[in-house]
Order: sequence, then structure tokens, then C-alpha cells
Amino acid sequence: MSQISRRGLLKSGVAAGVLAATGLPVQAQAKRGGTLRVGLQGANTSDTWDGRTHSDIFMIAAAHGTVFDCLTEVAADGSLKGELAESWEASADAKTWTFNLRQGVTFHNGKAFGADDVIASLEMHTAEGAKSAAKPIVSAISEMKKMNDHQVQFTLESGNADFPFLMSDYHILMFPAGQIEEAIEKGIGTGLYKVENFDPGVRLVVSRVDSHYKDGTAGWFDSIEFIAINDNGARMNALMTGQVDVVNRVDFKIETLMKANPSIAIQEVTGNQHYTFPMLTGTDPFTDMNVRKALKHAIDRQEMVDKILQGHGQVGNDHPIGPANQYFHADLEQNDYDLDKAKFYMKEAGMDSINIALSASDAAFTGAVDAAQLYQSSAKGAGINIEVVQEPADGYWSNVWLKKPWCACYWSGRATEDWMFATAYESGVPWNDTGWENARFQELLLTGRAELDSGKRKDIYHEMQAIMSAEGGTVVPMYANYVQALNTKIATPDAIGNLWQMDNARMAERWWFA
Repeated sequence: MSQISRRGLLKSGVAAGVLAATGLPVQAQAKRGGTLRVGLQGANTSDTWDGRTHSDIFMIAAAHGTVFDCLTEVAADGSLKGELAESWEASADAKTWTFNLRQGVTFHNGKAFGADDVIASLEMHTAEGAKSAAKPIVSAISEMKKMNDHQVQFTLESGNADFPFLMSDYHILMFPAGQIEEAIEKGIGTGLYKVENFDPGVRLVVSRVDSHYKDGTAGWFDSIEFIAINDNGARMNALMTGQVDVVNRVDFKIETLMKANPSIAIQEVTGNQHYTFPMLTGTDPFTDMNVRKALKHAIDRQEMVDKILQGHGQVGNDHPIGPANQYFHADLEQNDYDLDKAKFYMKEAGMDSINIALSASDAAFTGAVDAAQLYQSSAKGAGINIEVVQEPADGYWSNVWLKKPWCACYWSGRATEDWMFATAYESGVPWNDTGWENARFQELLLTGRAELDSGKRKDIYHEMQAIMSAEGGTVVPMYANYVQALNTKIATPDAIGNLWQMDNARMAERWWFA
């Protein structure tokens, strides 16, 4: 059996079990019991169980990390393992993939899981009128064939060395065939926890499923409560006063105060999360590459890392490939803060000054409004007058992002380069938040996807980062570490996932009471 590792190379072997950093099985350290209470930012009153629409941590953790399962799962160490798929095999050209499904799995309503559910769940993303961020992943599949009740074969339009990784995407949840509408309405999945109560944008309560296929390896809490607390101060206070056990996105302004509390532990993980200011390149003045270049040289990145991240991150270079990616271009020339260069590109655009509105909300990332104001201050000397528009947190992702010409945003990054580029920068994909087009970039994207030689892939992805850094419509000022906090009575494995917040959004499965 051939599998693709995190490093994109063919290797032999089956998916590994859940291990702590010590190498001991997790079940040797963990124990069952208790109710985990989690205070989370990123909830909206428009939230549903439709995985195609999920875009922030509350529903990502609630769905793909608690109530539902995917075919594959990215482990805490970045390796890939099977979830509802036990194993997979690839043809020599990585164009045909055969997935062997786990047997004996049932949905929360008692329906048995099988090949029909996989095909129906994937077809959701390409259905007429469907608005799914995973559409580019699924639309690349030219044929889905049921080999038997527990085996599915996928034929891709072109080879993709990362395909098994893509099947772990949090949008691609497994739903019961023939009952998808009901499953979206009630939250019916195959996950470790079943829904007891769900009030969108407010609260979720789930309880542990009995006789689950992950028994003994994950799912240690008897029940879990997710509480939506979008306000940073209120969320931190909820942890410090014992109202919740865990919070995401630590507010760096009060981090010192939190560290002084002996019952609180700060957890920091370096990953590929990056904060961005995307411009709609089909809207003036962002249609002009010179304006985009001027904006890239008018931002003081180090100041943002120092003041917004309080040092919990590093400077970005206007592309989305992070320091935890294999093919990160560490030697790429930096877009530096240089007002003379910014003025030069302004003149190339035929302008001495410009007035631009920048929409921001802390829903985008903690400190986004402050970051926009720093940008406003640093750009002023180049004749770039930025009006910071503070947007409401609720509805930010549906009313501002992808709609306002220039705004604040964040991305968790992805485990592979192609996954990141294909999600947000491939031509025509739903989450291309700049609409930027570059023929050479798109050509390299397709070439790199099918390339199995690691050296050649490195050259391809380095060139793509260089093109985007120079010409793209996204300002990426900084990579941000994941910083979350928990009560010391909560125990975790030594290795914490860095693909998404909160242990790859799977703290409900992986953590336990000490």
C-alpha cells in the first residue's frame, strides 16, 4: 500500500495510532470522566451543522472535532492517519486513490456508515448552488466509484500527491446518505459526541457516545459544553473566574495577569497561522499592481509582531506558506517597510496620495483593529491615507470578508502547500478573497500538485511564493503562534497539533481531566 506522508513522499505503512510525545499510548495516561467547558471566540448566530459553511473555530471544533468525522485526520505531530478510512492506496501517478473504510461504525441515529455515505457527503460540495470552500477539492475528482460497502475509489482529473491530506479538511464531514438534510438540522454524525442542545452563536452541549470505534484512544470527557464568548476580555475573565476550563486566542494585553494565576496554564504552538489584509483586486484601486506594491512597503511588520502579537509570532512576507510548511521559502527577499519604495510605486500608479478604507474587527483576529490603526499610522508618510472602519464582530465573515474591498482576515494555514494555495488562491475558488489572477502561478499550481519529486516540488512552491509576494493582492504582515489557555486541572498530550487552534480543533477528543 502506498501512502503520502506529510512531506509529500510515497512511503509504505499503515496509519499510526494516537500517541503522546512520550511514545506511550494515550490511554495509558488519560482517564474518562467530567464535563469540559470551553469558551470560544468565532461563533455566529448563523452557524449550522453544514460543514460546507464552516469558517471559524467554534463550528470547526464542534463539527470536525467533536460531532462528526472525516475520512482522514492530521495527528498532533503533523502526520496523517485514518479516521473513517482505515487505509488508502495510490496509483503510480497519484491519480487513482482507493480508500478502505472502517467497518462497524454507526451514525448517532443508528444508521451504519459505508461507501454510499462517503460518495453522498462529497457530492454535497459540487451540488448545484452549493457554496462550499471545499468545492475545489471535490471538483478535482472526476469519478467516485463504490467498489463494495467499505471501499471507495476516486479518480482525479490529474495526479495529486496530497489527496489523502485533503480528505481531512474540516469542511468534508461524513453525513448519512439519504438523511443529509436531517443530519444538518440535528447534527447527526459519527463522532465521539452526540448533540444534546445547540443554540447557534450561543452554546453547544454534547454527550459521549457509548461503544465508539475510538474507545480507548480518544474521547475522555463524559460531556462537553462549548460557550460562545466572542469578546476577548469576557472570554479571559471566564477562565480566570472558573466559569470555563479552556479558552482560545489569549488576549496578549492581559497575558501577564493570566500567567500569574497558578490555576491557569498558557499553551503556545508555532504553526502556519497568518494574519492578512486581502484586497479585492478586481476593485479599484487594487486593480493596479503598483498600488498593491506600495501598500506592501507601507506596513511596519515588525511593529505589528511586537505590539499586536507581543512577540508570539514572526514577520510575514505576503504569501500564505508558513514556517511549519516543508517548502517554506525562508530565503525569499523580504517586502520591507520602506516609505521611499512605497512612494515610488505610488508614482508608478500615477498618484501622489490615496484615500483607502480598511475594514477590521477583532472577529478577524485578536488585535485586528489595533493592527489596522498601526497600518494607518505607518502608511501615512507615503501619502497613503487609510480610514479604519471598525466592523461588528457578529456577521463579520458573512458581511465583510469577501465583500468589502479591503479588510482584516486570518488563515490557519494548511499542512501542505497545495492545500493552502488551492483553498485560497486557485483561480475561481470560493475562498479566493482577493480574486487575484496570475497565469504562471496557476500553471505552477497544477504542475506542483501532480509532481512526486520533492526537489522539483520545492522549486515550484518557492517560485509560487515569490510570484505572490511580489504581485498578489494579499498583505501578510505576520505569522501568529496559536496561544490558548486552560485550567491546570485539564491534562493534554505532550504533542499539541498546530494545524488549527486548540490542538487541531480536536481538544474535545484528545484532552482529559488530570
